[in-house]
Amino acid sequence: MTVDTGLIDEVAIKFDTIDNKSNLGHEKILEEKNILKEKGQREVFCGLTGIVWLHRKIQDAFFLVVGSRTCAHLIQSAAGVMIFAEPRFATAIIDDKDLAGLADANEELDKVVSQLLSRRPDIKLLFLVGSCPSEVIKLDLSNAAARLCKKYLPDVKVLNYSGSGIETTFTQGEDACLRSLVPEMPKVDNQVNKKLLIVGTLADVIEDQFSRLFKKIGIEDFAFFPPRASSNLPEIGPNTVFLLAQPFLAETALELEKAGCKHVTAMFPFGVEGSYEWFLSAANEFGISESKVKAELQPYINRAKHAVDKSLELLNGKSVFFFPDSQLEIPLARFLQNELGMELLEVGTPYIHKKHVNKEISKISSDVQISEGQDVESQLDRCTNAKPDLIVCGLGLANPLEAKGFTTKWAIELVFSPIHGFDQAGDLAELFARPLNRRNKLEDLNHSGQFIEDLK
Repeated sequence: MTVDTGLIDEVAIKFDTIDNKSNLGHEKILEEKNILKEKGQREVFCGLTGIVWLHRKIQDAFFLVVGSRTCAHLIQSAAGVMIFAEPRFATAIIDDKDLAGLADANEELDKVVSQLLSRRPDIKLLFLVGSCPSEVIKLDLSNAAARLCKKYLPDVKVLNYSGSGIETTFTQGEDACLRSLVPEMPKVDNQVNKKLLIVGTLADVIEDQFSRLFKKIGIEDFAFFPPRASSNLPEIGPNTVFLLAQPFLAETALELEKAGCKHVTAMFPFGVEGSYEWFLSAANEFGISESKVKAELQPYINRAKHAVDKSLELLNGKSVFFFPDSQLEIPLARFLQNELGMELLEVGTPYIHKKHVNKEISKISSDVQISEGQDVESQLDRCTNAKPDLIVCGLGLANPLEAKGFTTKWAIELVFSPIHGFDQAGDLAELFARPLNRRNKLEDLNHSGQFIEDLK
């Protein structure tokens, strides 16, 4: 086993539908929305991709993928890391002797971790990240993390989670990571004052913006999870309520609920509508009136509407088709329909977490086809027959669709970009307008070129 940092590997994955009691109340709404459930070949990235934004957020953590060279190339390519950079992720390469059982994989892993920590003494939290290869050889990273914890605590905490593409789409890598952190959060049994926990990885600039707005509407006791440093994990207790910033954090939410925290259901802070309802839901939980929330947020609402309207002329009336990729599809579709006047042809998403997106679905027109899971060939047929103006999809589908004359938007860019909140609403709209604007410019160039040829 050797260490390497860093060919993009798209995989077809299988999702299992897991219902729980908290979801049962939303079944009727979902049935009324005519959810199409598909099972078949799927085209998404694996959960290792989440490391790209997680390693930037938790600044004293290191992510050690136990996998193949393909895993290393995937992370390096997605992150765009220069060869001389010192990123806070790496790959412990499972080579032929590990696969053949000629070497003890646990001993090899211990050597790699020892080398890593001696070289990088700044690491305070080490994640052992499982992959398809490590799961195939049944390497128990949970036991490995516990063993290494005993050796390196209190200087370094070692945790593990799976980023394997066998069972997850790429955003579920963050879900698995945060879920592994919840048991490490300090527990306060005698918590008196209500505390708000904002759950989901956000860019630092957005955290700062949200902090100012929460204080403006009257919420003073709040924290973000994950924190910027692993030593600052927020306390939780029976009076902790949490608000999801991302719709794909189902397992993390369940773990927080098991720890006694209360989930505040809300729309997600994408666009003006979603951002306002998100803050309002938090305010309602703290007994703050809507009139105060609206008065404090009105300047931000007005500025955000003005920014979004810059893309309205180009996007209004255009049709859009979502392939399942990031699990952001439903709230983004709501934003495009309600704030930019786009026609939703189909909204595909890898998995519908019913409790989390119920409010979002209720804002989408009842005649819009929403699909869960994927049979990629069938969905491609529906897409090409519908002839949308814009297709939101993964990288593996974008180039073939562009070659057929369609205009596409890479779904993964919507995860990598800061798009939450009022101040980013205009940028979010522009991300969808940009491909159509590019297509218009290319058509103008083609027309002008043909005009010159005709003059000749």
